[in-house]
Amino acid sequence: MFKSLVNALKVKDIRKGIFFTLGIILAFRIGCQITIPGVDVDAVQKTLDNLLGTEGNALLGMFSGGSLENMSILALNVSPYITSSIIIQLLTIAIPALEDMQRDGEEGRKKMNAITRYVTVILAILQAAAISVSLKQANSLGSDANWFTVVTMIICLTAGSTLVMWFGERISEKGIGNGISILLLINIVSRMPNDFSNLYTMFVGSQFKEGEYVKGIGAILIILAVVILTTVLVILLQDAKRVIPIQYSQKMSGRRLVGGRGSEMPIKVNTAGVIPVIFASSLLSLPSMIVTMFNIQIENKVVQNIISAFSQNNWFSKTHPWGYIGLAVYILLVFMFAYFYTSITFNPMEVANNLKKGGGSVPGIRPGKPTQEYLEKVLKYIIFIGAAGLVIVAIIPIFFSGVFGADVSFGGTSLIIIVGVILETIQQLDSKMLDRNYEGFLK
Repeated sequence: MFKSLVNALKVKDIRKGIFFTLGIILAFRIGCQITIPGVDVDAVQKTLDNLLGTEGNALLGMFSGGSLENMSILALNVSPYITSSIIIQLLTIAIPALEDMQRDGEEGRKKMNAITRYVTVILAILQAAAISVSLKQANSLGSDANWFTVVTMIICLTAGSTLVMWFGERISEKGIGNGISILLLINIVSRMPNDFSNLYTMFVGSQFKEGEYVKGIGAILIILAVVILTTVLVILLQDAKRVIPIQYSQKMSGRRLVGGRGSEMPIKVNTAGVIPVIFASSLLSLPSMIVTMFNIQIENKVVQNIISAFSQNNWFSKTHPWGYIGLAVYILLVFMFAYFYTSITFNPMEVANNLKKGGGSVPGIRPGKPTQEYLEKVLKYIIFIGAAGLVIVAIIPIFFSGVFGADVSFGGTSLIIIVGVILETIQQLDSKMLDRNYEGFLK
């Protein structure tokens, strides 16, 4: 690994890309610490917990890297851009013009990126307005705050979100890796020292203070085992592929036979990535967010229990038996979104038609409709495995949080993002190294 890194730094383009990326990350983290003037940070934190609920605030906190709690100029962070990208991807299945644009090569990609930017700015304005007005109504913007302060805050938050989008695009263009993904990775990693500190204080420090050194060391080993096990499962899930062999028929080109070569079509087991987990968590946090934001008073005990059942903190709690209903709904949503999102990103009919046009076929399967049916059968099988893996990875941290009260913001979702971004960045570095006859990081 060290030799590969030294070789990478020897290449001027790669070296410039790495240092450029580090420079953008430094500017990004500095921006996350600059608080908007006139804001009471402690009051903002309490208000966000009340307005969004613990899960909603934790989810936004994961995307913002703590800048939302600090109410910095980059408080919205990558959230509007990620939401915009997901919305545009979902709309491609409903709007034929977007679907045609997506297939239109480089020009289509540029147009899609431009639309994503516009939607990002619109979403940033809406989110900034919602947060600013809510904080103003909760008297969290300072005693001298007025509606001019609210407008200023909306402008600052929208400009900050646009700046983060620009940072991400510059990393993708001149740096190393996918810019937005790397910024999201930095946000998650920046919160991990505080999370591990909380774990130490709750489970290790208290044992050492009472002289229970054996229990303290045991707690350390259990925490490490859970983190390592979850990380290994995530790596296996992210790297797992189902490889489908492809055989191309021979054709006459002039006086020569061409084709007849064999190829492979890899399909990732986790075809939808982390999207199903994020969608499921967001959807389950909506009821409590709506109730708190609009100050709805619910007197019916059954309705109260159902809403509390959707809270991840209650899923494995002995005092909240209704929590298992929320857990069952969560698992169902993860599977549903996994199948739905894969149906958007992978079209078996289109793949089968492209193979037929190119003279390719799956050995033992006739081209056309039979190939499409075969791909659909394979997809159903691997999507189920991928969704089951996602559920296991996501629930492990939630289980320990519910049973032992572990107060951490990172979990299976965070680890999936971390591992996925790291693997993607290493693979990109590897391809650049191999182009220059250097051995890459992956062996």
